[in-house]
Amino acid sequence: MNELRGERLQVMLSPEELATLDDFRFRHRMPTRAAAVRELLKLGLANAAVDGDTGVKSSDYGVFNRGPDGHTQADPGTNAPDTD
Repeated sequence: MNELRGERLQVMLSPEELATLDDFRFRHRMPTRAAAVRELLKLGLANAAVDGDTGVKSSDYGVFNRGPDGHTQADPGTNAPDTD
């Protein structure tokens, strides 16, 4: 199959997410990280079509659980997250 890929997508991953991606890639003998990402996208999109999730926050889509409070919002005057 000859597919034209004219769009580039840049994704930032945590070290844990990158390790998980590489584990998936090597376990399935994929030639590149890009091939692994395309396969995971295909699997995820197929699953999303079945599940039909609605009302889900974007922070729920991380590879790893970020805890019960998810992301914390920073005080507008600082770069540090709220700790109250």
